[in-house]
Amino acid sequence: MSLGSMITKARKDAGLSIDDLSAATNIRTSLLRQIESDNFSQCGGETYARGHLRNLATKLCVDPQLFLIAFEDEQMHVNRSMQDLLVENSVMREPNESRKVSWKVLVAISISVILIVGIAQVTMSENSSPDIPIAVEENAQPTSEPTTEPVDEPMVSSGDGVKVVITATRAKSWLFISDSNGQTLFSGQIPQGVSKSFSAREQLNLRVGNAGGVDLTVNGKKVDSIGIDGEVVNLSYGVDS
Repeated sequence: MSLGSMITKARKDAGLSIDDLSAATNIRTSLLRQIESDNFSQCGGETYARGHLRNLATKLCVDPQLFLIAFEDEQMHVNRSMQDLLVENSVMREPNESRKVSWKVLVAISISVILIVGIAQVTMSENSSPDIPIAVEENAQPTSEPTTEPVDEPMVSSGDGVKVVITATRAKSWLFISDSNGQTLFSGQIPQGVSKSFSAREQLNLRVGNAGGVDLTVNGKKVDSIGIDGEVVNLSYGVDS
């Protein structure tokens, strides 16, 4: 006698119908019919099947071990396909069972697709900007560094005896210029690429804040380097310099 037949006999011996047993155990009548037909595939897995058998045995006044041993002998040694085992244990759905997709999932997927398409379009538009051709003269020679012609500014003078031209050739510098009488001719910065001329009757006193960045010409003669970058120097030039 199979397990399903044992349950059917016990139910009839107890004078209960399928509906009566369903009401007593809270197990659906359709599932009870399947169990009595030895079909446990819709029980939700082996654990739930054993729980149903214990419930049935209690209501039918049968030792639960009788149902459980029969279940082990009949159901646990049957060669079933992997798909049936997965379905029985709720790992996968029946092949023909339709799965409803939540509208929230559909909305989330749609928004994600729109964002991905938008980002792709922005990226493509940035990378597809046309190259602007640069016209090159045929005989033009490349230069390693741009040259900056010094810009001469008006001379600051308190006389005509001594003349100094200072050019910020390599970097800007702070300057302070005065004559022999202590009169300030200039105080401030000289930008890179700018030349300033100063003259006085007897003497010019210079204070240069960045000696390595400037060049000097005194009375028409170029002066050798007066210092290094960032060095502050004090210089004086007269008529005979």
